[in-house]
Amino acid sequence: MMIACNLPQQETNPFFDDYRTAYGTPPFHLIKTEHYKPAFLAGIEQQKAEIDSIVNNPEEATFENTIAALDYSGGLLNKVSSVFYNLTSAETNDSLQALALEMSPLLTDHNDNISLNTGLFHRIQQVYNNRKQLKLTREQERLLEKYYQSFVRSGALLPDSAKERLKTINKALAELSIRFSDHVLAETNQFQLLIENEADLSGLPEWVRISAAEAATQQGQPGKWLFSLQKPSLIPFLQYADNRSLRERMYKAYIHRGDNENTADNKEIVNRIVNLRIQKAHLMGYDNYADFVLEDRMAKNSQHVDALIERVWPKAIAKARHEAADLQKIIDREKGGFKLKPWDWWYYTEKRRKEAFNLEEAQIKPYFQLDNVREGAFMVANRLWGITFEELTDVPVYHPDVKTYEVNDADGKQLGILFLDYFPRAGKRAGAWMNNYREQYVLNGHEVRPVICNVANFTPPSADMPSLLNIDEVQTLFHEFGHALHGLLTQCTYPGVSGTNVTRDFVELPSQIMEHWATHPDVLKQYARHYQTGDTIPDELIRKLQQAATFNQGFTTTEFVAAAILDMEWHKQSKETTFDVRNFERETEKRFGMIPEITFRYRSPYFSHIFNGGYAVGYYSYLWAEVLDADAFDAFEKNGIFDPATAKAYRENILEKGSSEDPMTLYIRFRGAEPNPNSLLRNRGLLD
Repeated sequence: MMIACNLPQQETNPFFDDYRTAYGTPPFHLIKTEHYKPAFLAGIEQQKAEIDSIVNNPEEATFENTIAALDYSGGLLNKVSSVFYNLTSAETNDSLQALALEMSPLLTDHNDNISLNTGLFHRIQQVYNNRKQLKLTREQERLLEKYYQSFVRSGALLPDSAKERLKTINKALAELSIRFSDHVLAETNQFQLLIENEADLSGLPEWVRISAAEAATQQGQPGKWLFSLQKPSLIPFLQYADNRSLRERMYKAYIHRGDNENTADNKEIVNRIVNLRIQKAHLMGYDNYADFVLEDRMAKNSQHVDALIERVWPKAIAKARHEAADLQKIIDREKGGFKLKPWDWWYYTEKRRKEAFNLEEAQIKPYFQLDNVREGAFMVANRLWGITFEELTDVPVYHPDVKTYEVNDADGKQLGILFLDYFPRAGKRAGAWMNNYREQYVLNGHEVRPVICNVANFTPPSADMPSLLNIDEVQTLFHEFGHALHGLLTQCTYPGVSGTNVTRDFVELPSQIMEHWATHPDVLKQYARHYQTGDTIPDELIRKLQQAATFNQGFTTTEFVAAAILDMEWHKQSKETTFDVRNFERETEKRFGMIPEITFRYRSPYFSHIFNGGYAVGYYSYLWAEVLDADAFDAFEKNGIFDPATAKAYRENILEKGSSEDPMTLYIRFRGAEPNPNSLLRNRGLLD
């Protein structure tokens, strides 16, 4: 708006005009670091003017002139934010990190000034109080409810003094979250295990050695082998390296990220975040932050989360103890002379897998070339709904690794654009995720289709070998693709409820259900082909994979649920204090009977999900959604995994609806009943 007129970059800043690209995707080739700040500032001013227009409208507050107007506001700010924050996750640098810290207080202030705007809330309240007299669609009712509750939960009913305190808390939390993330990335990138003696590679498969040799060469260390804390490097080392002391070194480096008493130490940040969240909960009238957050989720309260955890945890920990005993037997049989430790678990589990099923990862990986796995995911969507994916080579990307696809429906109508970015690099945070560059919505009769990205850190190709995935990576690719489908297939009117804008404990249903197709025998035969011979994965290997499907589930479930417990324990705290982070974790382990051979999947100093990634009081949601996805896939197995009627019902009631209706209402409409929790236990092999 006005501020843009005074900016020298206005004429050349790509954010100030419609994107002049073939599909309306961001013109990454034109966007420079200096473009972000002016666009952020202009976007803030533009949305301020839009909010003022809503507040000062002399007409009676209506859904269209208040709720819809608010939902459609902030176009420029959303435009620059989507690019900036996607890149600070996938391709960041010192300049972007510094700018993120600079913009954080401005953006937090701006958001608080909207959510705490008395005049705006008064108009929202007017519409909300008159909602029964209005002829609103279900989606409009849902959007109205969402905004009313969001403003109340953001402090709209607080006295002015409390509002100012809330602004201060929100600003501090936003800055601390960025610093936490920057520290984790720095710690991940800092550690390197450089091996010079080839004897130290004993046990490592050739493909692992080749990858490590290339990594060393890229770092100016030819003739050596370099290992990092990125999962494609870390996990194979823990699985195969015979050198126990090096396994220990790698493992401890990983779990001590953010806990090294250096400039990237996160323990004090964890303290400050937890205490600020306690303050925020008290300010909002809740005993603790967990109660505050869960009220707005499917779970509704911590008692329901605890009940789910208590249903799974005893079975998981019991199975984990049996698994630990089995691994110790192997150590003793080999006359190892030591007790099983966490850095031994992957190594001896791989031996036990081979003993139990005559199966090892080296047999499996050749059948899971990344390109084939990706095409397998595309094939599933095509078989279910007729969707097609056409690679685009003329779309600007932010890194050469990124591939772009136009996604079309069975009738040829464009559903959206999909970016895929699959390999690790120094500027990318760990993990895998889906996000939007543009939401789906309808404005003035014109439908805007989404631009979606999937980002991951899979095993990269080498000079002599393509990218070959392990089973976890295969399932992760399908998982994130499920999120992408949720974003691509949405058919809503308002951006605030479209796509993945659903409750945290519902959003994982579309992603986790896709994992069932990933390893289903009928699907494997379609895409799992040997990268050298082109042969389809043999039936015998599929049989072994099925037999091993619940193998090591005691460890996997214990490690996962322990992280969910840690999340809940932090956020059930009701009294501010100086927490000893290490001791807090030890006490949590002791109280829940955690076995010493297993560590939290995410220790607090690098638990980005809850201290940076928006999953605070939400890590349980993967487990909650697994109840849904296991139960939902039962319908496909009963009727046929590509049954047209079941696929149509799932698409129309789940994937297309976003948050336009209550999630349990949508699920029951698809499935006919609430989900059966036993489906989760059966899925993990924990059902008696």
